[in-house]
Amino acid sequence: MNQKNIPERQAKRNYRDVDGILLLDKPKGLTSNHALQKVRHIYRARKGGHTGSLDPLASGMLPLCFGQATKVSTWLLNADKTYDVQIELGVKTDTGDADGSVIQTDSVFSISENQLKQALGKFRGQINQLPPMYSALKKDGKRLYDLARQGKVVKRDSRSITIHQIDLTNFDSKRPWFKVCCSKGTYVRTLMEDIAESLGTIAHVTDLRRTGIKPFAGFPMINMTDLEKVSDDELALDELLIAPDLALGNITEVSLSADESFYFKNGHEVGHAPQGLNGLVRVYDNHLVFLGVGEISQAGAIAPKRLFIKTPNGIRNIKNQGVT
Repeated sequence: MNQKNIPERQAKRNYRDVDGILLLDKPKGLTSNHALQKVRHIYRARKGGHTGSLDPLASGMLPLCFGQATKVSTWLLNADKTYDVQIELGVKTDTGDADGSVIQTDSVFSISENQLKQALGKFRGQINQLPPMYSALKKDGKRLYDLARQGKVVKRDSRSITIHQIDLTNFDSKRPWFKVCCSKGTYVRTLMEDIAESLGTIAHVTDLRRTGIKPFAGFPMINMTDLEKVSDDELALDELLIAPDLALGNITEVSLSADESFYFKNGHEVGHAPQGLNGLVRVYDNHLVFLGVGEISQAGAIAPKRLFIKTPNGIRNIKNQGVT
C-alpha cells in the first residue's frame, strides 16, 4: 500500500509513544529484528530497538527497548549473558549451527564425560576468540555474513572475551548440553567449535537458549503467543513493560532535592556527590522518580548524561516499580 494514500488520521493512530522494556522470549525461527518489528507492530510503538541479537536458531531473552528506554541499550549490550546450549559432536556446518550446511563429518571420534569436562577448564576465564565469518561484524564496510555467503573468507582479528562459567549439564557422547555465562562479544557457536577442536574433533550448535541477561536475572519473560492474546488491550500491553532504570542496577543511585531535580532536568550540574563516589550514577528525585543517568564531575557535582523526560503517556520509572 502506498503510504501517501493512508489518511492522515489513520497514520497518526497507527503509532503512539511507548516507553519501557519488554523482556521478550524470542521464539526460534525469527531474526531479532523480525521479532522487534512484530512486537513494535503490536504495541504500535513509535520508536524501538533490540539489544543483544539472537540468531534465528536461538530462543530466549531478548530485551526490546521502546521510546526513551532505548537510551539504556548500551548498558544492556555490554551486560553478561547466560545460555543453555546443545551441540552435535562429529559434524561441522558452515555457519557453526544447525541452520548451516554440513561441510565436514567425523565418524570415528570417541569422547568420555571426563574428557569433555576437563576440556572445559581451558575455556574458563579470559580467552581470545576469532569471530566467525557468519557474523554481523563489518570488514571494510561489509557485513561478514554477506561475504561468507559469497564464499569469501577474510582476515579477522581475535578479540578478548570472558567465560565466567561453562559447565556440562547433560552428558551425551553425541549431543551434550552446557550452561555458559559469558561477556559481551562472545560467539557461543565459535566457543563450542573451539572446545570440540581441542578434543580433536568437530561440532556445531543444535540448540541455543538465552536464559538471562545480568540486569534481569530471574525476571519473567513474555512469549509472542501470550503477547498476541492481549494485543487489543493497550493497558495490558503496557503493564508488561519494565522501567528503563532496572537495566542500570549495577550503577550507584543518588537522590536529589526538589530544587536540584529541577536544575538537573534542565541540563545543569547539581549538588555534590557523596564522598568517594565517581563515574556514573542513577539519579532520582525526592519522590523516587527516575530522572536519568548522571556523571560525577571533577568538582564532585552530578552532571546530566542521559535524561529521561516524562512523556504524554507517562513514563513513571519509580524505583523498583516502573511500569509505563
